[in-house]
Amino acid sequence: MTDLHGALDRWRRLDVTVRDLPLALGFAGLAFLPFLREYGTQVGELPARPLDGWAVLVIALQCLPLAVRRRFPAVCMLLVAAGFAAAQVTGYHSFAGNALGVALVSTGAHLGRRRRVVPAVLTVAYVALAVVLDRLTGAERVDELVTFYLAMALAWGVGVWLRSTRAAEAERRRRVAQDTLVAERTRIARELHDVVTHHVTAMVVQAEAAKYLTAAPERLGQTLGAVTDTGRHAIADLRHLLDLLDPGHDGAARTPSAGEVRDLVEQTRRAGQPVELVEDGQPAGPADSAGLTVYRVVQEALTNALKHAHGAPTAVDVRHTEREIVVEISTAGTGTGVGAGSRPDSGGVRGSAAVPGGSGRGLAGLRERVVTLGGEFDTERLDDGGFVVRARVPRPYSTVADRT
Repeated sequence: MTDLHGALDRWRRLDVTVRDLPLALGFAGLAFLPFLREYGTQVGELPARPLDGWAVLVIALQCLPLAVRRRFPAVCMLLVAAGFAAAQVTGYHSFAGNALGVALVSTGAHLGRRRRVVPAVLTVAYVALAVVLDRLTGAERVDELVTFYLAMALAWGVGVWLRSTRAAEAERRRRVAQDTLVAERTRIARELHDVVTHHVTAMVVQAEAAKYLTAAPERLGQTLGAVTDTGRHAIADLRHLLDLLDPGHDGAARTPSAGEVRDLVEQTRRAGQPVELVEDGQPAGPADSAGLTVYRVVQEALTNALKHAHGAPTAVDVRHTEREIVVEISTAGTGTGVGAGSRPDSGGVRGSAAVPGGSGRGLAGLRERVVTLGGEFDTERLDDGGFVVRARVPRPYSTVADRT
């Protein structure tokens, strides 16, 4: 089987003329078989005559141009039509006459230019052939000539249909490739946003706070140490992300899960945000897509809390069940630090300008993640200026099956 696939691949790599040459030679060879003479294509009532030296030229003119039916379709069509007309006028009827139908289908399918000129020329030539045959025999029937013309028009129409189908398929593949590229770029942008924004926001907030701790060396050292640790986490997560995006990476790239929410909360606390975590149930493994989505939801919500309500009490509630994970992150509107009171991802920052406002990509990306998994995502502005993020993410069937 491997040898067969290898032979087919080598055949496909050959020039298209070389691949079409066996068809041309096959038609020419079959034309000289006596028992196939009655299976040729004949127009008119002119009796057949024995094949001789001139017949070889007529047959060659009808068949050999099929070798260039895809490379030079118009040339192939005109030569085959000329050979067919010569065969009908001289009486050299043979199986080679069927090459006309093949040429019509191929020309309709592969002709790129002069798609109206070629059939018009062929129509005029066929009318002239019908007139010549009628003068030679005097017994031509109009209905038979019209029927043959309609049959050849059908062959041309089949070729045109094949061309349109091939063009539609090529357009579909182009759109699929374009949509895949856009989706991949969106995924990369979303992953970069999720990974980088949280760490960088924490570092900016910690560095901003360090400016006011010059009189307290111990607290200053702790804050700068937190900045260093956050930077290391950022570098590690970026490396994991690059491994995930690199198709040539041998090992399995690590992706965070819902079980790592506690570490995420602790890191946010070190950045100066009071966070209370309530977690119920057993988190799934790191390969769980629902767990990764929940992790991203908590990460984005805590990032927004740092940016827009620094110092405000924040509560993270995560509940794991067999069929879904429900998470709710609420931030009070009483922040006094960076950007306190500003709407998450709204682009505006009230208070300190240490952290730039969001672009709106974060919450939109979260909604897309959750909805893709068949879950629900919701945000709410509280009366006191706080903000709540809620998500319900169904677990994959495989995870449920493993737990039952």
